[in-house]
Amino acid sequence: MASKRDPVIRTAPRLADLNLNGHIFGGWLLSQMDIAGGITASQRAGGAVATVAVEAMKFHRPVHVGDLVSCYAEIKSVGCTSMHVNVEVCVSRRGIDEEFPVTEGTFIFVAVDQNGDPRPVDTD
Repeated sequence: MASKRDPVIRTAPRLADLNLNGHIFGGWLLSQMDIAGGITASQRAGGAVATVAVEAMKFHRPVHVGDLVSCYAEIKSVGCTSMHVNVEVCVSRRGIDEEFPVTEGTFIFVAVDQNGDPRPVDTD
């Protein structure tokens, strides 16, 4: 269960985001996670970043139309040019008082310059 923290993004899926099983398509959820991780990595890097890998994805529970989806992200580690960002997705669902986790994963981002080449990340 998520603690009292601010989500990087909060959104609601639509009917168009359903898969054949009637749940939200995993790719839609993955894209929301990538956006949240990218925002967090970009803030840490002080500029543009590019997603280079996704690791350790776990889908715990399905997401439904009508759920309020919150993506929480935190920097796990920082290297010379790259960052590992943990992203947890929780939902608020009608009839349930507290939000609960549905998906988690680790995204790797590389800081890039104006030419798209890797650049150093300050390791404060």
